[in-house]
Amino acid sequence: MEEEVTRVVQAVYIAADPSQAHSLHAQALEYLATVRRNAAETWRLALTLFVEAGPDGGRKHPPQVRLWALRVLEDFLDDRVDPLDEGSFQTLQQGLFSYIQTEYVYGPAEANATFLRNKFSHILSLFFVCTYPAQYPSFFNDLFTLIRPPATSSTTAALNPHISLLLFHILIEISGEVADQLLKSARSFSAARHARDTRVRDAVRERDAPLINDAVLTIVSEGAERMRALRKHDVQPAMEREEEVNEEVVDWGVRAFGSYIHWIDINLTVTPHTIQLLFTLLSDSSLAIRLATAVALLKMLQKGLKSPADKLQLLKVLALGQVLDTLEARTLEEKMARKAQNQTDEGEESHREALGRLLCVLGQELVKLWEDTNSGDEVRGGAGELLEQILPVMLRFMADEYDDTSSTVFPLLTSLFLAYKRIKKNNPDEPISPEKRAFLNRTLETILEKMKWDEDDDPDDMDEDDLAAFDLLRKDLRVFIDSIQTLDSELVTSTIHSVAITTLTAFEGGVNLKWQDAELAIHLVYLYGETIKGQKGRAAFCEVPGTIQKEKRKTTDYSAFQLTPHGEMLFALVRSGISSYPHSTVVMQFFETSARYGDFFKVRKECIIPVIEALVDTRGIHHPKPSVRARASYLFHKFIKEDRNEVPTDIVVNLLNSLRDSLVVQAELPEPESEEDVLFEAVNEPSVFDSQLYLFEAAGTLVSLTFATPEQQAALLQSLTKPLMEGMERALQTPMNGGPQDVLPVLQVHHYIMALGGISKGFVDFPNPVPDDWILPPLAVFEQAAQAIIVSLDAMNRYKVVREATRSAFARLLASTGPTMVKYIPALMASLLAHFDSGELVEFIQFISLLVHKLQNQIFDVLDQLITPLSTHIVSILSIPIGGSDDKQVHMETKKAYLSLLNNIMAVKLHAVFTSERNKGIFEDLLTSVVRIAQDFADNNGQKLAFAFLSRAVTIWAQPPPSNDVVNGSRNNDVSEQVPGFERFVYDQLVPVAFKVPSAPEFNVKDGQMMVLCHEIGGLLQLICKIRGDEAFSYLVTVFLPSQNCPPETAHDFATKLRELDSKAFKKFFTDFVRMSRSGAMQS
Repeated sequence: MEEEVTRVVQAVYIAADPSQAHSLHAQALEYLATVRRNAAETWRLALTLFVEAGPDGGRKHPPQVRLWALRVLEDFLDDRVDPLDEGSFQTLQQGLFSYIQTEYVYGPAEANATFLRNKFSHILSLFFVCTYPAQYPSFFNDLFTLIRPPATSSTTAALNPHISLLLFHILIEISGEVADQLLKSARSFSAARHARDTRVRDAVRERDAPLINDAVLTIVSEGAERMRALRKHDVQPAMEREEEVNEEVVDWGVRAFGSYIHWIDINLTVTPHTIQLLFTLLSDSSLAIRLATAVALLKMLQKGLKSPADKLQLLKVLALGQVLDTLEARTLEEKMARKAQNQTDEGEESHREALGRLLCVLGQELVKLWEDTNSGDEVRGGAGELLEQILPVMLRFMADEYDDTSSTVFPLLTSLFLAYKRIKKNNPDEPISPEKRAFLNRTLETILEKMKWDEDDDPDDMDEDDLAAFDLLRKDLRVFIDSIQTLDSELVTSTIHSVAITTLTAFEGGVNLKWQDAELAIHLVYLYGETIKGQKGRAAFCEVPGTIQKEKRKTTDYSAFQLTPHGEMLFALVRSGISSYPHSTVVMQFFETSARYGDFFKVRKECIIPVIEALVDTRGIHHPKPSVRARASYLFHKFIKEDRNEVPTDIVVNLLNSLRDSLVVQAELPEPESEEDVLFEAVNEPSVFDSQLYLFEAAGTLVSLTFATPEQQAALLQSLTKPLMEGMERALQTPMNGGPQDVLPVLQVHHYIMALGGISKGFVDFPNPVPDDWILPPLAVFEQAAQAIIVSLDAMNRYKVVREATRSAFARLLASTGPTMVKYIPALMASLLAHFDSGELVEFIQFISLLVHKLQNQIFDVLDQLITPLSTHIVSILSIPIGGSDDKQVHMETKKAYLSLLNNIMAVKLHAVFTSERNKGIFEDLLTSVVRIAQDFADNNGQKLAFAFLSRAVTIWAQPPPSNDVVNGSRNNDVSEQVPGFERFVYDQLVPVAFKVPSAPEFNVKDGQMMVLCHEIGGLLQLICKIRGDEAFSYLVTVFLPSQNCPPETAHDFATKLRELDSKAFKKFFTDFVRMSRSGAMQS
């Protein structure tokens, strides 16, 4: 044993010393881990290490060794459900209690290693639950005898504080082990452990609960009396230390009391003595004691009782409402006194938070009783009276300037509003009572006051966490406003309207407002539209008589209609001129609100120019602060985009001129490790250019408004694009020497290309077909931009960021100019494919899909050249085995993009590209690859897209020869659609896979996505039968279904349903057929 002890001590020293040789350090760790894994055999060694005494009477081994020994004992005792053998029990019992005698009764109680106390308490609690009551029924009695040692005189001996604290810690640990639902839910469930815990709880209740409770309350009471006595005298060092010890004992005693309240008899814990004691401690000068007492009372409130009447009686006996009313008022007064002296006390504020939580739980328990229809009228009435008494206190807590204190009562308000809404739902015609309306009004006033920024807040100097916390607070408060609106919408409208209009009118009249009041008023205008559920569009802002027909909306003069409350608020917002308030937070809230409600400006067009002026000048886009400029740029873009048709064209030129200095492209490089890293970071990290892109799009939108004067429009567009193209030319001529910082020209080219694309995005989409009265955009200017982009791409196509920017810009140019860009597509494709990163494949496929969608027949020749190499490349990528989750994601995205492209080609009737002279050689391989994807259960979405393509393929290429009649008697004369032998592909591959997929083990008939797939497959089968007619019917009945061991009657019935039912009915039938056939009657 001695050698083992020495070896363990040395191993712990080595393991704790990082300067040791790596191999020696690893050996020590492995040795200690082995000892712990074998705790069933090594626990005696651990016990010796922990309790062994040295020559001086103290502990022989150092604290880190003894802590490790406790961990071994923990491994031995934790989760143990079988009783200890008698020898092990005696060894542990004698060793542990001898240690308590020497260390806690006569010793310093680990004064030099206090961290060991909690761990030892945990070990002792594990020993208790393993041995109580069968092996060690006297556990608590043995502890109790040590609390008060025998008196040496006629006086009563003082309580031993060390043993008292040990008892309290053990009780808390035991409660956690056997009765704490949160801790139990975090562990894996074990029926044996659950039974053991139940057995221990029952035994404690039956045998020792009264003794435990009496001991705890006696120690707490005596400790409290001793504290009061010591506080009456002048503070002496020895007395100060004794007071600290007594405060610690009382603190932990109350915690221990609170830990077992919920699982022992309430008649023990709720008595006149305990209530008086707790209420006294709730006002104690020690913060720790007050907080512990609040938690204990909270546990008492949450105590589950079978009878609602008993629960109400408990709440009445506690009478916490009155106590909390008094304490809230007193603590608030004390806080105001500290504030007057510029003092704060976070500890005292945590006490107010504890009181708020206590009130919250009290209120929630009362709401449950008041709302429970099974409680009886007397109980509900009594709960309602108590609830009414605490609501004013709740509002005082809610109004607290500290958000953490205020939010403690949010759960109570949530519960209360839910109850109110349920009552209203059950009694929709019952008017709201004056008392309830008065409460809702006070609550709403409190909420609006809480929404205001604090006096000493400065949003410009606050960190992101504080800003996010305030934003979250406002969101929580907005939920309460939503609830009040549901209960009394008129109250919400009148209150918000009054606050907003009063504040805005005051500012308009020259009143000097605090910025917090101004910002709140604007925020309420914003919030009102989010809260009130009603009319959408223009009708949300003006009283429209009746319904205006769609074709008359543009010619209707909405300015003649009376404004709604929200319209009045927005009109007052703009008219007040509050956008000139000298605080950026107020101005930004004005911008956010104006951009949010663009439809208002369609009914009061005179308000547009004041908003635009504010957005463009030094209040917005030209503000000195970068963050304001960035957000204002986005909001300007949003506002112009929403109200483009309402912006007066006569201001466009001046407006563009005021933006030009903000349209100078800014390209900034970070400090990266390599050339690719610097470009990737520069493009993907937030930058000034992100906000500039919004301005370029807005500028494009403004230019597009001048369509009635084509020459002016072309000149304005040229004035925007020319500086960008010249900038690209300069960047292309800048020499690059290969260093990471030498790629600035590449980043500049990227930005210039994206800016050109942004300008194009501001124009409306090119129509298809083109109406007779359509005025073409300046196509020649856009062509110049396209040519400049391709020249830049040719020069820098080895850079991925340039290729990405080009794809993005051309997608936008295509949207604005339509067929005009067709002539540039071949050169564009050639340059894009000259350097190609595998990571770009999905984006490239999506770009091709966009070209197909926009250009249709005009893209045929380009597509004809791409299909074979593109399909071959994609199929080869999909054939590579998946190595991990990233590979799986890439495969799924590639399949989705590829199948979407194939379906897109079919949808625009470009299917001839698959069977052209150039591509017919890969046609069969392409079909086979799609069939393979259709069977891949790892990608359910890919399966659906694959079957959708196969259905389109059958529709086009499975048509019978012209001489054959189709099922409906019509004749197909489109010979070009036929592909010889395609019907064999249908019967050899498509029909089998249509049955193979739903019969596969991976097909889950209970999965909704699988049922959608099943419907897709049913549609394919019905399509085959419709197109191939009797031939398909005969093949199913006489060949395929019999080969699947399908009975003749079932086969004939299936084929008949396939031919006769409509699409919806057959899909339902097929789904039922699949469910029935899953028993194995049909094998593919």
